[in-house]
Amino acid sequence: MERQVRPEGPSRATFAAGLTVAVLLGTATAGAVVARYDERPPWGTDIAYEGGYLQAVRIRKSDLDGERTRALLAGECAAMERRGMGGDRAVHDPPAWVTGCLDGAAGRPSRNQGFVR
Repeated sequence: MERQVRPEGPSRATFAAGLTVAVLLGTATAGAVVARYDERPPWGTDIAYEGGYLQAVRIRKSDLDGERTRALLAGECAAMERRGMGGDRAVHDPPAWVTGCLDGAAGRPSRNQGFVR
C-alpha cells in the first residue's frame, strides 16, 4: 500500500491567516481611497476636461458659419457650464470642463492626448 504524501504549501491555519491579512489590507486600501476621493474618481479632472473638449469639438464641427464657435470662445463655454449643460462630467471639476471647452473651440489638440502629458 502506498503512503499518502502531504501536499506542499502552507498549512490551513497559515493560509487562513494570510488570506485574512490580505482581505483586511484590501478593505483598508479601499476605505482610504473612498475617504480621500469621496464620490469623485481620482481622474475626475481628466474626465471633466475631456467632456468639455468633446462638447466644443462637436459644436465646432457642426458650426458651418463659425458663429457658434466664436460664441464659445467669447464666454459661452462658461455660461454653458453654469447652466448645467456640461452634464455629469463637468461636476467633477467645472474649471477643467471650461478649459477643455475653450481648447476644443479654439481647435487646439487635447491636453490629454498621447502618453506623455
